[in-house]
Amino acid sequence: MTTGSSKKSELKSKQKLEKKLSFYTKVKDAVTSLNAKKTISKKKNQSRRQKKLKAYDLSALSEFLPEPAAPEQKTEAKLNCKSRQTLVLREAAHLKAVLNNPQFQLDPFAAIHQHLLATQPPASAKEDDAEKHDSKDKKRRRKKKKKSASSSSQAMDI
Repeated sequence: MTTGSSKKSELKSKQKLEKKLSFYTKVKDAVTSLNAKKTISKKKNQSRRQKKLKAYDLSALSEFLPEPAAPEQKTEAKLNCKSRQTLVLREAAHLKAVLNNPQFQLDPFAAIHQHLLATQPPASAKEDDAEKHDSKDKKRRRKKKKKSASSSSQAMDI
C-alpha cells in the first residue's frame, strides 16, 4: 500500500508542477504582450511629440533675428533643495516689497514700465535711429548755414 500512496503523491506533485508551469507560461506570455503594447504606445507617443515639435519649429526664424551680444551666463548651475528654498524666500520677500510699494499700488503698469526702463539696457536699434536723425539734423543745419552765408555774401557784393 505504501507503493500505491507514493504513486498517488508522485502523480499529485507532477500535476501541481504542470499547473505551476502552465501558470508561469501564461504570466510570461501576458508580460511579453504587455511589453509589446507598451513599446507600441511609446512609439505612438514619440511620433506625436515629434509632430508637435515640428509644428513649433522656429529655427527658420533664427536667420531673421539679430545675434545676441553676449550669451547669458547661468548664475546658479544646480538648484538643490536648500538653494531652491532660499531662492523662494528671497523672491517672496521681493514680491512683498513690490506689492507694498506705493507707486505700484497707485498704478501697477506704470511702475512695471518704469522699472523695465530703468533696468533694461537701451536697444541698439533705437540708438541707430537716433543717430540717423541727428546726422540728418546736422546736414540740414549745414545747408541752412551755407544758404545764409551765400545770401550775406551776395548782399555785400551789391
